[in-house]
Amino acid sequence: MENNEFKSGFVAIIGRPNVGKSTFMNQVIGQKIAIMSDKAQTTRNKIQGVLTQDDSQIIFIDTPGIHKPKHRLGDFMVKAAVNSLNEVDAVLFMIDAKDGYGRGDQYILDLLQRVKSPVYLIINKIDLIHPDDLFPLIDRYKDKLKFEEVIPISALEGNNVTHLLDLLKTKLPEGPQYYPEDQVTDHPERFIISELIREKVLQLTREEIPHSIAVVIENIEKRDSQSVLIQATIVTERKTQKGILIGKQGSMLKNIGKNARKDIEALLGTKIYLELWIKVKKDWRNKESQLHEYGFRSDEY
Repeated sequence: MENNEFKSGFVAIIGRPNVGKSTFMNQVIGQKIAIMSDKAQTTRNKIQGVLTQDDSQIIFIDTPGIHKPKHRLGDFMVKAAVNSLNEVDAVLFMIDAKDGYGRGDQYILDLLQRVKSPVYLIINKIDLIHPDDLFPLIDRYKDKLKFEEVIPISALEGNNVTHLLDLLKTKLPEGPQYYPEDQVTDHPERFIISELIREKVLQLTREEIPHSIAVVIENIEKRDSQSVLIQATIVTERKTQKGILIGKQGSMLKNIGKNARKDIEALLGTKIYLELWIKVKKDWRNKESQLHEYGFRSDEY
């Protein structure tokens, strides 16, 4: 007899900053919905990615990396990550294979002790280590917590990701299709566009600009049937950072815009005209009103 039951559920991805959570999300969904950077704490909001197949729908929640907060924005990010654990059917605790057991892991493991949902240990970036180094790493973590399964993967290469998805599917409860089959995220396009611009800032400015920037989409309008105008403001905390973001004769801002435009055009499937401005808002990450204005509402978590 054919089994026609439809499986659905919510899965949180948690781990220290820069272990590859966003890379995994983009690999699973098949397109870029979460920004990637080699800098810590890239993800600021809970980003939901939706994977719909004939017999299932998995909603992944890519949480901000767990870290010791240094400002109110940091408090918001950690609270968002921790609270997501109480809302899901399963938790993926992702670690970086090449870094091994690191500072901050025990804090996350202590949090996971209180989680009633099944917890999977996902060892990411296995393409960067020797296979012989994998088993001691598994043994070390298995002593810390009773995991439902331990699954080594490479989110970047896609290694073992299908196996992980198949395993999750078998464990999910029977449930409804929460989102239309062609919807890949619950975030509006404005949010994704702002994140794509922020990603380019992080990638191009390197260590010169820390996570003291926000991107505000001021306007999106159709210019004609084949193009869209997007106007956005990059907010930073200091005048010196504004100079870096503009660059010599506007070169940095031009590069940020050029690189962001490519990803935005791929997202929207149309030609984009992108206009960027820089605005200085001193110490905005510690001001509740500024955090709310830029989309960080701690009262939602």
